[in-house]
Amino acid sequence: MAEYKTVFGGLNDFTPGGVDAIDDNPKNYVFSNVFDVASKSAPYERVAVGKNLEYVMEAVRAEGQSPWYACAHDEFALCMDGEVEIHLVKPDDSDSLVDPDSEGAVVLDEAPDGRKMGRIVLRRGHQALLPGGAAYRFEAGAPSVILTQTIQGPATVERWAEICHSESLSAN
Repeated sequence: MAEYKTVFGGLNDFTPGGVDAIDDNPKNYVFSNVFDVASKSAPYERVAVGKNLEYVMEAVRAEGQSPWYACAHDEFALCMDGEVEIHLVKPDDSDSLVDPDSEGAVVLDEAPDGRKMGRIVLRRGHQALLPGGAAYRFEAGAPSVILTQTIQGPATVERWAEICHSESLSAN
């Protein structure tokens, strides 16, 4: 039996990899490396790296302060590398920030008026819920990586042709 070793990467320490197909042909897979995508992205550009129907996983390079975002539905943020603060605000009128029937994150033009809900500090492996109807902003003192889970929306950037690698090897 083959031995596998888990290796944790980071924004400044990753190896573009491949697919280790156990019992299949690697040609059936495409993949991207979230650290590779984030290393080539502008701060807070939300690049889709995985998709299932309307749901997407977005690789986000966190650096400095993001714009404010709002979303009608819950989202999740997973810190993959570094440290990221999330500031949350419950808007005075959430319906005015984002259409309740909309999907995906929306970039707000300005800081929302409302009650501060607090802040969350994420480090590698920590995950946070970004509640629907609330506004949020990310802040990172050093380049970091976030993986968001959301529904594809106006803030989602698609670059499939640039970020996906496919294997042309045949399975053993």
